[in-house]
Amino acid sequence: MVCRSLLLKLETAGHIALPPRRGLPPQLKGKPNRQTELILDDASPLHSPLRTILPLSTVQVRRTKAESLYKHLINRYHYLGYTQPVGEHLKYVVYCAHRPIACISFGSAPRHIGSRDRFIGWDQHTRRRNIHLLAYNTRFLILPWVRVPHLASHILGLIGRRISNDWQQLYNHPLYCLETFVDTERFAGTCYKAANWIYLGVTTGRGKNDMTHRRNRSIKAVWGFPLVKDFREKLCHE
Repeated sequence: MVCRSLLLKLETAGHIALPPRRGLPPQLKGKPNRQTELILDDASPLHSPLRTILPLSTVQVRRTKAESLYKHLINRYHYLGYTQPVGEHLKYVVYCAHRPIACISFGSAPRHIGSRDRFIGWDQHTRRRNIHLLAYNTRFLILPWVRVPHLASHILGLIGRRISNDWQQLYNHPLYCLETFVDTERFAGTCYKAANWIYLGVTTGRGKNDMTHRRNRSIKAVWGFPLVKDFREKLCHE
């Protein structure tokens, strides 16, 4: 995926000419997913206190048949849509009984975030060596017909208690800290604060592929969540 992205950028810039596309991948052909449509038959409003819908189940769907459900929900209802992650990542669907009500995913952490690196105590060498021990919350969606106070922070708590073990099973190493960006022009980050995430600062607005050192996107708040008490020791360990 990284090589493909680079080739497309080179073609757009006029440096190379790629051969004609042979066809569209299945996710772009617009074919309906019958299983997904059946699962989503129940889209009736869910307006209840949190205690009345507990317990919830969080299902890790990466590399399972249910991954298509996650993709469908994110692509249809999340304002950023769905993009295929590159590198290590996990995807979760949250169920109330047998009814999906939320989706959340985590991927490989961005290589350099100044406020995060200062919070952990990283220098450049240590960050490069241990950045795989962090994960970045890439998408979080509560379905639009679900109105349950405190649901988002509750889900963050559920995921925080299991994600390191899930990561270990799939990628053979644990996680010691989570992070996310919040677009402050759209959101206040209330659910992260309620789930005891820590405000770390703001981004520079330059993006991970910046080559100009100039702002080219909105400033975002950075929030972090340590998964273990001695996270700094583990993340800075040789």
